[in-house]
Amino acid sequence: MITLRNCSLQRGTKLLFNQVNLTLHAGQKVGFIGANGCGKSSLLALLRGELHQDGGEVKLPSQLTIAYVAQTIPAFSKQAIEYVLDGDQPLRQIEEHLAAAQQAGDGMREARLHAQYEAIDGYTARTRAAQLMHGLAFATSEHEKPVNEFSGGWRMRLNLAQALMCRSDLLLLDEPTNHLDLDAVLWFEQWLKRYQGTLLLISHDRDFLDNVVDSIAHIDQKTITLYSGNVSAYERQRAAKLALQQAAYQKQQREITHLQSFINRFRYKATKAKQAQSRVKALARMESIAPAHVDSPFHFSIQSSNETSNQLIDLDKVSIGYTETPVLEKITLRIMPGSRLGLLGPNGAGKSTLIKLFAGLLKPKQGESTLGEGLQIGYFAQHQLEQLCDEESPLQHLQHIDTQATEQSLRQFLGGFGFIGDMALAPVAPFSGGEKARLALALLIWQRPNVLLLDEPTNHLDLEMRHALTLALMDYSGALVIVSHDRHLLRTTTDQLLLVANGRVKTFEGDLADYRQWLFEHRAEQRQTSPQIQTITRSERKRLDAQQREQRRPLQNRLKKVEKELDKLTAEKAVLEKLLADPNTYDNNAQVKEYIQQQTTLTKQLQQTEEKWLEITEALENLAS
Repeated sequence: MITLRNCSLQRGTKLLFNQVNLTLHAGQKVGFIGANGCGKSSLLALLRGELHQDGGEVKLPSQLTIAYVAQTIPAFSKQAIEYVLDGDQPLRQIEEHLAAAQQAGDGMREARLHAQYEAIDGYTARTRAAQLMHGLAFATSEHEKPVNEFSGGWRMRLNLAQALMCRSDLLLLDEPTNHLDLDAVLWFEQWLKRYQGTLLLISHDRDFLDNVVDSIAHIDQKTITLYSGNVSAYERQRAAKLALQQAAYQKQQREITHLQSFINRFRYKATKAKQAQSRVKALARMESIAPAHVDSPFHFSIQSSNETSNQLIDLDKVSIGYTETPVLEKITLRIMPGSRLGLLGPNGAGKSTLIKLFAGLLKPKQGESTLGEGLQIGYFAQHQLEQLCDEESPLQHLQHIDTQATEQSLRQFLGGFGFIGDMALAPVAPFSGGEKARLALALLIWQRPNVLLLDEPTNHLDLEMRHALTLALMDYSGALVIVSHDRHLLRTTTDQLLLVANGRVKTFEGDLADYRQWLFEHRAEQRQTSPQIQTITRSERKRLDAQQREQRRPLQNRLKKVEKELDKLTAEKAVLEKLLADPNTYDNNAQVKEYIQQQTTLTKQLQQTEEKWLEITEALENLAS
């Protein structure tokens, strides 16, 4: 049980929590939500012991193993899989002690340590680490790649894998999906569902929270209110409270009326396609979500340029890439005013590459790309946050874009994105990631684009800002193309899903539930069939299949022999361990020493044989992939 009693916490001059009382039970999975800067991350730091409360008390169980994702990005030459294995501290400690015992020639201690190693499933640790890396979209060939050769985002995935490798009682996660794509999010969601410990999760991805947590802790006005259920249940409960306030209730009704008119506008245009029907249902569900956000600080709309043609972007058999080998080929696609496209596809398939083509940052290698008259593109990607000028204020950033607008109109516009009062005049440097993302979106929206290209726009945005962005996008009349791991945003703002996979772009006939199934099947196919074989003739495929069978046969025969050897060694080791567990054995010191030496020899033989088994298994998998 984790208990906060009359707990107060202050950072600098800002009081984050004032006499908070909160009780969390073992095995509970809690999602923490609240505005950026309200104290969510500070609360996790408090539980980790990195901060100390200014009043009250914080009680955690003794002997509690806490896992969390390090925010520092390592840059050393250790192999990636070894870095992930470092998350299992008991494993590393036993390995360290084993090495010392072997060096000292202490067979008795070595035998005990081998037994401990087996008891904690040490022999399967590398496989478990590999499974975590695979789930987070690392290729098998990258497992032994040095950590310092990965980009920052991939190093953060390694930090996440290391945290998941830890044998934790309490798992603390602060926006863990920010560096993940949709495929990895779907896998991670299932992993967290199976997690047996206590989970405290900061996230603003409502679908992710809905599918993982059983409680919501809302941080607001320096206190924490715990709601049972997921985000949807929290919104219903909070809406009931807010509805008691007359002003909030009236504002809520106006919001619902607006949403209903939007739903009606699309309901009768929808075909019987699953994606269209799914979208209508999702929009209808927005009615119950709206009341929980009536006091949101964010209110803005996205206006489209009046100058536009009937056809904004027309691609005809276009191929694109960064080298001679194209990433995507034969793309034929038209983006018209009002197009609302969501891009799906495995990690690295080319979704961001396609958006860069739309944005004009990549030129076609083949085919024709025709741009309509009056095309005004608004492109949002995470690297744009780095392009903000640290010394300048939000107002100054906006004044660079529009020198004719009055300061009052600019400040009024910025207020809709939460930049109110002195904050609109403050330098950007100390802003949080969420505040910088809001500013980048504001700068984009002010320019009235008629094509919005959004590549993971919700990273760092809190739940209120995501809700406001969703509403604004629903009402946007221009063309929209989105890549996002936020399924709620995709479901409520897009009419059509495009699948980017295997070097092609095509319409995906289905909804996000169908995509999950497609993804599982796609991964299975990847393990069975190589990309090269997919593009060859049937006769050539038969020849290669026959050749592959010939290559597999000796490996399979070797595997059977190794498995028999493993069974034999395991049985012999079990007999020895039974003898060593018998107190009568220790009456004969010479016999004990011989048993320990035999056990040490068997353990080494087992390790070597297991390594052979892994090598052969990997070789067979490589032939099948």
